[in-house]
This record gives sequence, C-alpha cells and structure tokens, in this order.
Amino acid sequence: MDLGEAVRDYCERLDGGLWSEPLNAVTNAGFLVAAAAALALLRRQRQRDPAALALIAVTASVGVGSFLFHTLATRGAMLLDVIPIAIFIYGFFLLALRRLFGLGAAASVLLTALFALASFGVDANFHGLNGSVAYLSALAALVTFPTLLWRRNRFAARGLAMAAGVFTISLLFRSFDRAICPAFPVGTHFLWHLLNACVLWLLLRTAILSALRQPQPEGEGAHSRM
Repeated sequence: MDLGEAVRDYCERLDGGLWSEPLNAVTNAGFLVAAAAALALLRRQRQRDPAALALIAVTASVGVGSFLFHTLATRGAMLLDVIPIAIFIYGFFLLALRRLFGLGAAASVLLTALFALASFGVDANFHGLNGSVAYLSALAALVTFPTLLWRRNRFAARGLAMAAGVFTISLLFRSFDRAICPAFPVGTHFLWHLLNACVLWLLLRTAILSALRQPQPEGEGAHSRM
C-alpha cells in the first residue's frame, strides 16, 4: 500500500488541497469535546479509573487522527484515523464485558478477540454502504449489550441503547455521503463525526458511572471500577 496515495472518498473533497474538507476536518473537534467532558465527569467521581481514562485518551486521539486524515487525505493519514477507532471499539467491548457483565479477564479477552476476528471477517467479505459495513459489527454489539443488561443494570442498558440509536443514525449519514453529493455538495460525513462524538460520550459516561461487580437490576446509584 502506498501510504502517500491520495484519498478522495468523501463528497466534500474536490481536490488535493489541505482544506478541501473543511466541515469534515473541523467537526472532529466534537471528539475532543467528548473526551474533555468525560474527563471532567471522571474527576468528579474522585476515584481511580485507569480503563476509563485510557478510553478518554483514545477518544481524543480519534479526533486528532480523523482531523489529520481529512486534511492530509492520504493512505498513511487514514491509518491515523482508523486505528484509534478500532482501539476504542475493542477497548470498550473488553471494558463492557469486565465492568458491565462481570466476566473474568480471560473470558473477556477471548470474547473480544473473537469479536475482532468476526469484525475483520465481515469487513473483508462484505462491501458497500460507502465503507460503513466495517462498523456493522460494532452496531450489533451496541444493540445486543443493552438487551442482555436490561434486567441487571438498567442504567447501563439505557446508556448503551441511546448510544446504539445515535450510532445507527450516524451510520446512515456516513453511508449516504457520496450518494447525496449532487443535491448536497458538502456531503453528510461531517454529521457522522458530530453524532459519533455523542456516541463516544454516551459510552464513556456509561462506563464511568456504571458498576456491575454484583448484579443490580436498576443499578442507578452504584459506582465501581473494572
């Protein structure tokens, strides 16, 4: 793969200029806002939470990496975009298994590895939706988790369900970006950024405030760490 190869996958980009995707570039600030809000929430808990702190740092790196991709627009810069996103997806999946479902470390790592393999398989064998197929596995997990959690931790289930709803809408905007170019030249990818920032905030908030060391049907007032 030529890391310097130009990438023009989005409706807004018409040429190779640094600022040819202004909306796609600046809306990555949403991830920095989400990370800052989550950090402020974490500090208010007055408890150590290295796992949540790591995901907050990854969220900030998603914003920085995506900004670089939508300005430099090269294959190499794309890696700075997709790698932090993948780290967040699998990192949150692992954290959810440990913190929300109370699974042991070995089982959580094994299930996360299987989820990663399944995700790669879907991405490699199915195409379409303007590249959004790669995120369908993450959506499936976001839909499944709150269903399984509903009776034991309503707070976590509601947070994850809200994230799943927003993520579904954001995927639609990502998928329609190029198709809508003739009618809306700036495209809809920037809405994917803004809505995904909300998704990450909802997931971080749920992770920080949720505790399932012991099953609690409502779980509203408990706080613990992985």
